[in-house]
Amino acid sequence: MDRSYTYAGGGYHQREGFPTSGAADQGRGTPLLYVPQSKWQYAFSGVSLFQTVIALILEGYLFARFQADLFPSARDKPVSRVVATYLSLFIFGFLYQLVLVYDALRLKNTIQVIGLCIYNLGLVIEAAVQYDQIRDAFTHYSHPANNPRRRDGVADSSDDINSSFWDQAQPIAIAAPVFLGVVTLALAFLAWKLYDEFAWSIYKHISADLRLRRRYLSYQIYIALLKFDFFFFLAFTVQFLVIIPRDSASENVEFGLTVAAIPVTIVLLFLAGFWTRRESIWGMLLIIVVYFGALAYFCFKLFRMYYSNKAKEYYPARHSLTTFAVLTIALLIVTIAYATMVTLNFNKGLKPHIMTERQKRKRAGSGDIDKLVQGGNDVALGAAGPSSRMTID
Repeated sequence: MDRSYTYAGGGYHQREGFPTSGAADQGRGTPLLYVPQSKWQYAFSGVSLFQTVIALILEGYLFARFQADLFPSARDKPVSRVVATYLSLFIFGFLYQLVLVYDALRLKNTIQVIGLCIYNLGLVIEAAVQYDQIRDAFTHYSHPANNPRRRDGVADSSDDINSSFWDQAQPIAIAAPVFLGVVTLALAFLAWKLYDEFAWSIYKHISADLRLRRRYLSYQIYIALLKFDFFFFLAFTVQFLVIIPRDSASENVEFGLTVAAIPVTIVLLFLAGFWTRRESIWGMLLIIVVYFGALAYFCFKLFRMYYSNKAKEYYPARHSLTTFAVLTIALLIVTIAYATMVTLNFNKGLKPHIMTERQKRKRAGSGDIDKLVQGGNDVALGAAGPSSRMTID
């Protein structure tokens, strides 16, 4: 038998030591840059890129117009900082979405693709809130003494912004949520097409075992939630930093703690994914406790914005802060639920299927992968034989 020929992976040829296509592919590794592999993948990435370009033009115009029409005397006031920060975060949200689109298509992650449609719906809501945010800022700076929305009772100057600003900004502020809504419908249709396309990839990767596929689904949902949590945590925290006054020692401490929370949040989200792949029960228990602490923090901040003696300080950013706080609280509740489900699924055969390619290559020589798969199948399928291959129920 000619050993120079490359045979298909698995079976007799692999057991007898003949070169197989699987071994060759493993040696080459994964490509450095992902390229869409079907018309639906091209369509989904193309629509997302088109949305980002148009949204950046619209948001960039609103940001530039607001900064140009605002008089210098009003640039350092809380309302102007809040609007500028909100628009900047909105722009960052679209750029971050492109990263998530690339990541979802590269991994063929159906759950993340669906999550991106929900994320886009969140951007539609934020665009609608943006309309009120900019209109209130214009009303605040245009004849502020007669502004019925002012609750602090303090009048600034007669005019702090160009009177023509709202006439020029209003059509763009209306067009943004309408455009995003149409794109969301298009992404939902493409996500449905990608769902059918990626379903076979998951089937080949996990096999037909329904219990293992459910565990893998829970894992995918949880990892996708971590990626979306990052943006909403960051958006709320940055806006909160802009609005926090620093007139006392306690407020300076609060500001410092909020700044420190940003890198801590990033590290904790990274550890949440790391401990999930390593199936560390103690690590996940720690993360779940942190989630409950974060949930209490956001609920406290939401209550404080409306029912405390400092409620007036949050008024300039109340609309956007409330929106982000509610979305973040909802995400945290779902994240806690799936973190618990993922933890309960540890040591049930999923670990070898969620390891990175580097970890698989590292353990392939020592036979750890075969042991993990064999042990996992015994737990998941009740197998009594020595076979390490996934079987169909």
